[in-house]
Amino acid sequence: MEETLKLAVVDGQGGGIGATIIKGIRQSIGEELEILALGTNSAATTRMMKAGANKGATGENAIVFTSQRVNLIVGPIGIIMANAMMGEVSPAIATAITTSEAVKILIPLTQENVVLVGASEEPLPHLVERAIEKIKEIYQNV
Repeated sequence: MEETLKLAVVDGQGGGIGATIIKGIRQSIGEELEILALGTNSAATTRMMKAGANKGATGENAIVFTSQRVNLIVGPIGIIMANAMMGEVSPAIATAITTSEAVKILIPLTQENVVLVGASEEPLPHLVERAIEKIKEIYQNV
């Protein structure tokens, strides 16, 4: 493969969803995929790094800057909602992710006052599996 797919996993709070995504990607695809852990806080970044990300960065500027330089962004749907995750997703972060040319794979989990009509109510492990299958599909077609 000539072009390397750069994937950013974005998460906040404790980084549990991002870590679960990264572990699943590593088990399903392996080590050849470059994964960047982008946390809204250092705890989230640290947890995603421990899960197997290649590089990590923390905070608004890191997420805004890096989201414009990756091919794929993965995370909970809150990453595109200003002030989500108890305020950790700033309007700048939400805007940068939504305007990035990267493909976005969003897991429909939200603690916000948002109801996603038609979204599956599957448990998190099933949603992560579905997201990983989409990532794998994209990776194989690069």
